[in-house]
Amino acid sequence: MFETVTTALDWLGIVAFVITGALVASRKEMDIVGFALLGTATGIGGGTIRDVLLGLPVFWVHQPAYLVTCVLVSAIVFFTAHVPQSRYRMVLWLDAIGLALFAVSGAEKASLAGATGIVAVAMGVITATFGGIIRDLLGGEIPVILSREIYVSAALAGAAAFVVLTMLGVPRDLGIGAGFAIALVIRAAALQRGWSLPRYRPRPGLPHDRR
Repeated sequence: MFETVTTALDWLGIVAFVITGALVASRKEMDIVGFALLGTATGIGGGTIRDVLLGLPVFWVHQPAYLVTCVLVSAIVFFTAHVPQSRYRMVLWLDAIGLALFAVSGAEKASLAGATGIVAVAMGVITATFGGIIRDLLGGEIPVILSREIYVSAALAGAAAFVVLTMLGVPRDLGIGAGFAIALVIRAAALQRGWSLPRYRPRPGLPHDRR
């Protein structure tokens, strides 16, 4: 049952991220091959890094249906990308959903693989954020990780909530739901209200004689 839930979360997160990658391709006016490449790299990028770091078989290598789905979803977006009024806003909101899904599924998969709590949280963050980073780098966009609004912290909060709750004996399905909700609410509030963590401010250094 646990593996079924994790697989379902992976599928939902992948589809959400594939759409964001394909929408970025539409903003760059790429051809259908570019859509497929950017959508696929976005959809499976974070999960691939997670599996490699955990020493697990890379999920899409043994289940090509993931690749086929990425290509098909990218092709659908190629013919429908003109429908949304604001593709950029849609990218941000679908990215928020994918972020929340992958934060929990990444932590869940690491936990099932026997990783410690800290490692499981780290895997959740990596799974949730690296697909978006790959998308923005390949698409020539400013990486969303560099945005002023809270991004990585939302994934961290969701993954940590799931791991802590399961350690406390909370049923895994409730932990998954809580982790997803926390990550999504934080990211959505950051988008709506411009929430951000305090940033570093340049300030004068110490005098030479005190260094």
